[in-house]
Amino acid sequence: MSAGDPSGAPPDPAWEQVHDSAEFRQLRGRLRRFVFPMAGLFLAWYLLYVLLADYAHGFMSTKITGNFTVGLLFGLLQFVSTFLITWLYVRYANKNLDPLAERIKDDIENPAKEGA
Repeated sequence: MSAGDPSGAPPDPAWEQVHDSAEFRQLRGRLRRFVFPMAGLFLAWYLLYVLLADYAHGFMSTKITGNFTVGLLFGLLQFVSTFLITWLYVRYANKNLDPLAERIKDDIENPAKEGA
């Protein structure tokens, strides 16, 4: 019984073939090459923000203009970086992931075209 199939039916051999295929491994590799470094960068950036907020009160409370402080700027930049990462991922996926995923999907849905 597979974890993803509650009916207990054996997995479709076509899916096992897809999972073991070079194209699918390439797709997973491309995804990981983007996601892992980007997640690491974002977590490091967030950790820097938290550490500065906790241990560098003087720096984070430095006023930039009016009551707008460095801490507030860093907090707002967390949102900006989230949207930037999302935009970069969409661009990366459209260019590097989606065409390969579409090709894999076409091969599954139209196995007769594979040999042609």
